Amino acid sequence: MPDKPSPWLKHRFLSPKFSENSSFVEYLRWMRIQLLDSQPEKGTIDSGTVLELFENFQDNDWSESLNRLTKRTRKLADESFKVFCPWRIRVGGTKGPESMLLPAFDALGMPYIPSSTLRGIAREIATQDENFTEEKVKEIFGHIDDGKTKMGQVIFLDAYPLPGKYNQGGLSPDMANQIWKWENNKPPEYNTNPNICISLEKPTFVIGLRRTAGCSDETLKLVRNWLIKGLSQGIGSRVNSGYGTLLIPSKNEELKKQVIRKPIIIKVEFELEGQLIHGRQDFAGWRQKRNNNGWKPPGDAVPEVRPTAFRSMLRYWFRALALGVLKPQRVQELETEIFGGIEPEAKTGLFRLEASGKIKSEPTDNDPGSMSGQLTLRRNSLSILNETNKEKYEALGSLLKTLTWLMFHLGGVGQGARRPCYERTSSNPLWRGANLFPDLKSKDKFWYLPNKISEFQKLFVQHLRNFYQSLEVFSEKKINTNSLLSVSTNNKWAEAVDSNCKIVVCSGESSGNKEFALSVLHSSDLKKTGKKGSDYDPEICGGVQPKAIPSPVWIRELNYGGGIDFHVVTVFGAKTGKRKEFLDKLKNQAGENYLTIFPLPRN
Repeated sequence: MPDKPSPWLKHRFLSPKFSENSSFVEYLRWMRIQLLDSQPEKGTIDSGTVLELFENFQDNDWSESLNRLTKRTRKLADESFKVFCPWRIRVGGTKGPESMLLPAFDALGMPYIPSSTLRGIAREIATQDENFTEEKVKEIFGHIDDGKTKMGQVIFLDAYPLPGKYNQGGLSPDMANQIWKWENNKPPEYNTNPNICISLEKPTFVIGLRRTAGCSDETLKLVRNWLIKGLSQGIGSRVNSGYGTLLIPSKNEELKKQVIRKPIIIKVEFELEGQLIHGRQDFAGWRQKRNNNGWKPPGDAVPEVRPTAFRSMLRYWFRALALGVLKPQRVQELETEIFGGIEPEAKTGLFRLEASGKIKSEPTDNDPGSMSGQLTLRRNSLSILNETNKEKYEALGSLLKTLTWLMFHLGGVGQGARRPCYERTSSNPLWRGANLFPDLKSKDKFWYLPNKISEFQKLFVQHLRNFYQSLEVFSEKKINTNSLLSVSTNNKWAEAVDSNCKIVVCSGESSGNKEFALSVLHSSDLKKTGKKGSDYDPEICGGVQPKAIPSPVWIRELNYGGGIDFHVVTVFGAKTGKRKEFLDKLKNQAGENYLTIFPLPRN
């Protein structure tokens, strides 16, 4: 049997006896020395290593060190205050011995925000203050000119988190996953690549400022206010994905007044049921892969309301819709401009997405899991689009608002987003799919749905037209929905709402534990027959062998509000093969309750 993939386990016999308040970072630093002459073989790095490492250190108590450090900040500071993060934050950081992405840690292995980071944030906000010249900003923050150094009037102290719920400052495993990969100006290909990283979850930091001899009370207060404004707009990496917002606790009204939030594009309360959103898994032991070629860590999925999941879905549907009317290269450029990216150069994106909420229940034998929360899209504080092009500024807001509506009515979010939530008779997990709903009690007419299928079709078509009109203005490129591009081919479909795609709304009789459209998709005559009997055909249902292939069929079940029971079905590459056969079968069984949404009717 081959060795488990974790190099730190291989060197366990060298491990010193750590105290109960030591951090796993101390172990990593020790391990780096031990591995200088015996580097792990290429390919042995595994996400399970990170999870197992946390498993071994998760009960260690850092409260003594963190309390000492935060008390020191308060004693040294002339002005101190607390800020909290409603979700996660990741500041600075390096790669550990196994290429783990780590946040910034001090010499003791404690997570913190370096003083230089805080100073840079406050200075950036100061430069945007029209009441202060560049020279005045230099005088307050200090500078180096012509080799001469001038000290600033305010000293920024390193910011440490309070111990928090688990006495580790909120430190917890996190996950980043680049699912789609652009290459050679072609439509992106599915290339899921989950990576375990580390961030702080819902930490509270103690911020401290200390005046120098030449600093007045007025200047200290001014710098404090600049810093609060900067922290509230985001700090660290991936701020446009929901990370890094730091807010003032509700009790401190004076400081809360300094917080400036950018204008809201859209805000909606939501409910999600089914497989939910999973950011990571808790470690639950090792087991060999099916082919005995390596190991994988079976884990317990941890549901979480993750802004990144909603942002990924908005990005997905933007790309899919735009690929039908714009060339791939232009779509990639627009996607990076709006949503941010690192290629060909780093961009932060033009909006910020916030999602907060709670896990109401996890899946059981009797009920699917559910979570609820609030989704908010805001203008990016770093964007100057409104100053340079008002028309594009307004088009962006319209585009994102419409895109949010489309996301809610084309599919789900998180695990099982392509299917409505349903219960299986056996197998694990018992519940599959996901239902994403806007607040059913909302009085906002934007979310109102008619109870006639023909009226719903017209409403959906209008939202699609609004999206393309906004895209035309923003992209500064003429868009003709009567002349769609052909991204898919007869032999290979692409996830693009192009000339080969079809979106329909239908209604019909359910079968067993599955509602109408899903029961048709999973019907026996559409399954693949092989040596082991019948199974779902990857041509319409996707598969994992020999590599992961997502399903070309999305089914959104609308069964809320006024007795509505419609199914929105999106099929990529719908003109050939079993994809066409599925739509024909759907149409035959639905009869007159089958209407086309896309391609759009001609103007």
